[in-house]
Amino acid sequence: MSDQTHIHHDLAPGEEEQHSVGVRILGYVIGLALALLLTATSFFIAGTDLVWQPSIPVALIVLAIAQMGVHLVFFLHITTGPDNTNNVLALAFGLLIVFLVVGGTVWIMAHLNQNMPPMDQIMPMRK
Repeated sequence: MSDQTHIHHDLAPGEEEQHSVGVRILGYVIGLALALLLTATSFFIAGTDLVWQPSIPVALIVLAIAQMGVHLVFFLHITTGPDNTNNVLALAFGLLIVFLVVGGTVWIMAHLNQNMPPMDQIMPMRK
């Protein structure tokens, strides 16, 4: 039989289980550097004429998704490991609540806007 004392797990950068403090800090520093680089790139793309103008919104969306990925992996430690099921479920529930609140707010404001009379009709009512 082979000696299998070390089992490889799917660990995120900076995960506390098997790493020393220096390796954990290095994971956070790498995540910070990537997040700052993506943020600076977003501002550069939004304010330059070097990029084809119709492609700027697509580039900003791609950079935003990349930054979400950096935050999920380096700071929230979301991985594909079986021990991260609760983290993924908590993230999904949080996203559901945020979308319900934001979507409900937009829905209410749209219906209020549609059902309100114009301002010139409201002002004579106040007198």
